[in-house]
Amino acid sequence: MFLNSKVALVTGTGRGIGRAIALALADEGARVALVARSEDALAETAALVEKRGGTALAVPADLTDPASATPVAERAVAGLGPVDVLINNAATVEPLGPVTGMDADAWTTAFRLNVITPAALAGALAPRMTKAGWGRIVNVSSGIVARPTTMIGGSAYAATKAALEAHTVNLAAELDGTGVTVNVYRPGSVDTEMQELIRREGEGRLDEATHQRFVRHHTEGTLITPEHSARALVHRLAGDATGRIWDVADPA
Repeated sequence: MFLNSKVALVTGTGRGIGRAIALALADEGARVALVARSEDALAETAALVEKRGGTALAVPADLTDPASATPVAERAVAGLGPVDVLINNAATVEPLGPVTGMDADAWTTAFRLNVITPAALAGALAPRMTKAGWGRIVNVSSGIVARPTTMIGGSAYAATKAALEAHTVNLAAELDGTGVTVNVYRPGSVDTEMQELIRREGEGRLDEATHQRFVRHHTEGTLITPEHSARALVHRLAGDATGRIWDVADPA
């Protein structure tokens, strides 16, 4: 339990990878602040953490508004103590569709949730981490950054995740030597509601080959579980590497 006595804040914990990360952190002894929009989903995750003997604090918030970052950080600190680990997992794959006729407002919302709020949360929490001389910040990204042509119709998602990765590596350089590490995590193709949404609503919005590939991966059973991906991430937090782009398939 190498995170015993540490406090972690994880976004997007209502389901999927975020929920699995919260449970994996709790298994390593961390007290976990759970952040998501749905109070009901947060209550379910908190109950699962507590059933395993962990401590959880539900912090409902709409992270599409970057102004929520500071209140979220303050509530986590007030409820559990100074935050040692920040996992920015919450994200949206929307808007899907061609750039021709794009919805600029939807793109703006995607950048707020996928890039700006993660940066704002890091900005709110990093000073306490640097003062303590230890901290872990991880931004959950996607393999689409390395292979953007594999998701035609997902340009907004590709652009936001590429921006998130650039921010991550830059922040790692900014905090180098402080004891606070900042890394990217690409979780792999995980069986989540986001994948299901793409299969259900991607037809006609993604190009046909892209949509059929998502359907085929599910049909053939090649998707990994959220728990598998979460364990691979949490295992890496024990090290001191910073400015790295971790992939679930890479050796730890």
